[in-house]
Amino acid sequence: MARSFQSECSAPPEQFPPTAWSVVLLAKGSSQQSSDALAGLCQAYWYPLYAFVRRQGYSPHDAEDLTQSFFIHLLEQHRIGRAEREKGRFRSFLLASLRNFLADQRDKASAQKRGGAVAFISLDAQAADERYHLEPQDERDPEVLFERQWALTVLDRVLLRLETEYAAAGRSDRFKLLQPHLLGEEQTLEYAEIGRQLNMSVAAVKMAVMRLRMRSRELFHAEIANTVAQESEVAQEVQRLSAALAR
Repeated sequence: MARSFQSECSAPPEQFPPTAWSVVLLAKGSSQQSSDALAGLCQAYWYPLYAFVRRQGYSPHDAEDLTQSFFIHLLEQHRIGRAEREKGRFRSFLLASLRNFLADQRDKASAQKRGGAVAFISLDAQAADERYHLEPQDERDPEVLFERQWALTVLDRVLLRLETEYAAAGRSDRFKLLQPHLLGEEQTLEYAEIGRQLNMSVAAVKMAVMRLRMRSRELFHAEIANTVAQESEVAQEVQRLSAALAR
């Protein structure tokens, strides 16, 4: 009998950094560890916020500056301490905080006053702008774009965890061949060809794809569970972000 996916491909939990609310709790402190935790959190979720700012009409340079300054604002003003898991979704907290920050910045003309010369996290501004120009231009609502990019960020984190699990089990080649079937990409290899390359039967390939899909759903659920206040909200959030991905 084939071993379960968990026994085939698993990685110690400590290989993955804590996500969302657990990082927020750590980032509330004033230690270097807290600063590093917040920096890691910002690094993971900065692009949805950058895209939101761009959709407000700011130039790439100003959007980069404002996004950086927003994160500095969260850290230096201890705004992150206002985030409480019991008060709702983490992404809602970030977006509401960003809206307030942008409203305040409209009264300030100088980029230097926004902390524009200070680099808090590493942002690949050129790649971000290129990515932004690939966004559908008929989406006029910045919040719609923000939600879709948030959902894509969650999905990227799930894929990274899957890739890491397979690599830890010595099955990176398997993941590379199976991943397109997980994402429904066009021109994916037929199961028979995958089986030939992996020395597996077609039935075994189908089972491997099924396990990959099951594990991806588990990880997607886990990522979302870390960004909502209660377990009962997970299903609704999954539905909302899945709808955002379908746009």
